[in-house]
Amino acid sequence: MPKEEILEAVASEVKVCVKCGLWRTRKNAVPGEGNPNAEIMFVGEAPGYWEDVKGRPFVGAAGKFLDMLSVEAGLSRSEVFIGNVLKCRPPGNREPLPSEIQTCTPYLDRQIKAIAPKLIVTLGNHSTAYIFSRAGLPFNGITQTRGKFYQVNVLGLFVTVFPTFHPAAGLYSAKYKQQLIEDFRLLKTKIHEMGLMVG
Repeated sequence: MPKEEILEAVASEVKVCVKCGLWRTRKNAVPGEGNPNAEIMFVGEAPGYWEDVKGRPFVGAAGKFLDMLSVEAGLSRSEVFIGNVLKCRPPGNREPLPSEIQTCTPYLDRQIKAIAPKLIVTLGNHSTAYIFSRAGLPFNGITQTRGKFYQVNVLGLFVTVFPTFHPAAGLYSAKYKQQLIEDFRLLKTKIHEMGLMVG
């Protein structure tokens, strides 16, 4: 099946999903979006307020900052695919529960397999912890792992994983904001080294 069809099928299922309790409080599920042929994939944590309203990933303040960071890396939204560990907003933006992550991540797994990216950028603790668990790597918190490149096997794919802070962290802390900018500049160098199709 063509990857576009797989991604459309996942999105259709996500929009009507009632597998965990989050469907009761959501306005819109947020399947994820982007280029089906992307070589680079961003994986965030969960939709926030504006994502829930609009049904699209990273459209609030953190999303605007992510767009700015992407420019630092020489990327545009049309070149990447953006997904989240959870496809529905946890009430009050609370942390995802382990049961919710377990229930929801098969959708993300199918998206990763369909797209088969060369590089996955994990944004924050939850997405890094999940991708590391899939790669069989120990995870000791985002501060320990950020800004480094990991060559791993995820879901049968050989992928480079690059963890960094969630863009929301940069909105609350000047230190994290600076570190995010540094990480995305490092990402730009790596994209060129890997010869990925961007720009």
